[in-house]
Amino acid sequence: MVSGPHSISPQSNGANEASVVYVVDDNESMRVGLSRLLRSVGLRVETFEFSKDFLAFPKYDAPSCLILDVRLRGESGLTFQEEIAKKDLQIPILFITGHGDIEMSVKAMKAGALDFFSKPFRDQDMLDAVARALSRDGERLAAERSLVALRDCYGSLTPREREVLGFVLAGLMNKQIASAMNRSEITVKLHRGQVMKKMASRSVADLVRKAEALHVKPHHPTS
Repeated sequence: MVSGPHSISPQSNGANEASVVYVVDDNESMRVGLSRLLRSVGLRVETFEFSKDFLAFPKYDAPSCLILDVRLRGESGLTFQEEIAKKDLQIPILFITGHGDIEMSVKAMKAGALDFFSKPFRDQDMLDAVARALSRDGERLAAERSLVALRDCYGSLTPREREVLGFVLAGLMNKQIASAMNRSEITVKLHRGQVMKKMASRSVADLVRKAEALHVKPHHPTS
């Protein structure tokens, strides 16, 4: 690590207050140094000597990333990376090592790591990498929250409205849907209007896009 003036890339400034960086390293001086560096640009930092302590720690519902040492006491950071993947803990990982080599970094990157730093590294390089990682995780969280809201919208539909939605996804016109459901066209129009309103869709194209995100399948009329 190299001291000097530090900054986080402009694109991540808006997320700094809520963002958190986790550090897992069995070297106390490295944990302290990284904590000071990251806190100097307004980031929340949680440090751990052991990987098991990181796993047990309640995670913040905020954009985050993990700075992970490749060689931990009694275990491999690369093996821990695999464990994180198996637990479906979606968090960008930045590796640091004092014993890095090409083979190790390639393996880490292939397994999904965003970056790999050999000690000593430039502070600003680490901050830039952290900014990219937090930005990516922020986008993931936004997408997940949007999907949760979309599921709530779909959950508000009545069984009849879901049936109409399925026919709309199949490309049927109101008259065709009315025939398939044995309902009046006016009734179908009312149901369809409710579907558009509850799904917050301004167009059929937008409705289709949202339905696809939820994996709602088209409903074709039986012959």
